[in-house]
Amino acid sequence: MAETSPRVAVVGGGPGGLTLARVLQTHGVDVTVFERDASPAARPPGGTLDLHPGTGQAALAAAGLTEGFLALSRPEGEEVRVSGADGQVLVHHEPTPGVAARPEIDRGDLRSLLLDSLAAGTVRWGRALTGIAAAPDGRSRPVFAGRGAAADAADDAAFDLVVGADGAWSKTRAHLGGAAPAFSGVHLVEARIEGPGTRAPAVAALVGDGSLYAFDGGLGIMAQRNTHGVVRVYFTLREPEGGALYTGGALDRPGTARAALRERFAGWSPGLLDLLDLCGDSFVHRPLYTLPPGRTWPAHPAITLIGDAAHLMTPFAGMGANLAMLDGAELGLAVAREASVREAVERYERDAVPRGSRGIEASERGLAACMAPEAPASAVAYLSALA
Repeated sequence: MAETSPRVAVVGGGPGGLTLARVLQTHGVDVTVFERDASPAARPPGGTLDLHPGTGQAALAAAGLTEGFLALSRPEGEEVRVSGADGQVLVHHEPTPGVAARPEIDRGDLRSLLLDSLAAGTVRWGRALTGIAAAPDGRSRPVFAGRGAAADAADDAAFDLVVGADGAWSKTRAHLGGAAPAFSGVHLVEARIEGPGTRAPAVAALVGDGSLYAFDGGLGIMAQRNTHGVVRVYFTLREPEGGALYTGGALDRPGTARAALRERFAGWSPGLLDLLDLCGDSFVHRPLYTLPPGRTWPAHPAITLIGDAAHLMTPFAGMGANLAMLDGAELGLAVAREASVREAVERYERDAVPRGSRGIEASERGLAACMAPEAPASAVAYLSALA
């Protein structure tokens, strides 16, 4: 580390930002995380993640959290079934007993693992970035909206390095003049089934301990086993960005949402449509956006991006969170080891930009294969190679 340790601001408390903060703290670097959510429980954490050995797991190893991860992860969650609209299983990947290649972990458990590893007060909650100002000494000062009674001197601090870990619609990227995300052409509609093992054993058997992927003719149903007796279901549709189902509050009306989805998936097997019938009344719209491969923001010696802020991709390669965590770990190590912030940023970006480009390109291939008119054959070929 340089003689004078830099002060680092991380904008965003997702897996990438928290991994970065943990690695910095293990090397004695002063770091503050600014998160727009009011608290860790402000919104549902989302589904599970399969962490890969060379990316997500490597990042946790750099953060000294491998043991905690193994205690929380589910190797059995690697099970995968792939089918078409008829529900006939075409591929069934079962994990090797005793071998945790890419075990699943719930996002909430991962976030708790990372948060609990940080020093008290590291994360400043309820801080929504609006811009970044230049401080008189040449450093950068993040500016936040809605400062209220909780604001204090930390909200006015200047930092040697500001890291945008603030996701798809990154304000940090926008401040730098970076590219805006483009719609991928695909929508997800997320729903939940609570306790399928007792309410519908056939559904529990259909999904197994891991995930079910059913694709056919530009439509898909993905179901994912979570902990606490929950199955998350994602109805996947290739439709225009401003389609009627996604505007005007149609998804806020459960009856309307179910009817619209049933119409779109007409002809699919009763077993797969049981997933729709058993879902709760909350349908969440998740349109998929992406950034182009390559650098998507102008270079800056003391501001950089990680994760979705740097290289946003769809989930069809399973790489987004894994790359975000590896970005965080590698940037943290670079800051700790290089002589200056400028050199640390350059060292990190030299690897992260091409790595992110490869992830975007892989996710584009995955989306094209799974949502193609010739699916399920194209999806089987793609997903078999990943398993």
